[in-house]
Amino acid sequence: MPSNAAEQMLQYLRQAATELPVVLTDEQLAAFAVYYDFLLEYNEKVNLTRITEPLDVAVKHFADSLSLLQTGWLSPGGRVADIGTGAGFPGIPLAIMRPDLRVVLVDSLRKRTVFLTEAVQKLALVNVTVVWSRAEDLGRNPDFRERFDIVLARAVAELNVLTELCLPLAKPGGAFVAMKGPKAEAELAAAGRAITLLGGGGVAVVSATLPLLAETRTIIRIDKQRPTSAKYPRKAGIPERLPLSAVAK
Repeated sequence: MPSNAAEQMLQYLRQAATELPVVLTDEQLAAFAVYYDFLLEYNEKVNLTRITEPLDVAVKHFADSLSLLQTGWLSPGGRVADIGTGAGFPGIPLAIMRPDLRVVLVDSLRKRTVFLTEAVQKLALVNVTVVWSRAEDLGRNPDFRERFDIVLARAVAELNVLTELCLPLAKPGGAFVAMKGPKAEAELAAAGRAITLLGGGGVAVVSATLPLLAETRTIIRIDKQRPTSAKYPRKAGIPERLPLSAVAK
């Protein structure tokens, strides 16, 4: 049975889903309740997230993740990478809602991937794989480089850094999708050179308002138009220390 906190969270999630709008089945709601209770339980021993209150989790974690469903960018049966997924956002909510997607959750911290593996097992998400790796290393691994239809990142780093971490993983014809806050346009302008160097091209920007809390989010799609040069991504840590936009031409 869901905890009292999970029941409260589900009430908020139902309201938020109505505003998005997204239709949630009873089975999907039950999965979100299990996910929330396990997150709270695990968070007591491992710091996964500071957002734990029912309303905040329902909106800032779950509904925020589900806002991607409204973009139409997740094609049926697509292979999706969630880079720096943390406690599993947006990858796990998307996998719950879209069992057709093949989702790879990527995080560099072992303690997080242990939690994610257990969460995926509890939720019986056969369409999800958990990978313990830095994005820079994954981007040089032929099993993952340019193998994804969509590469996602949610507020992990500045866009000029994220572009180098994520675009090498997207296949030509695929895309990198960044979930950012209200000031994303400035980040996008600063990432222009990196996008070009890494094989990116067309850009789409969607603004969204989180239901119930009225907070603004920006979702940015960067199309992968050509293969990424073998020079990228650079070695682990370098993209963050020296973003491509700061490197002399």
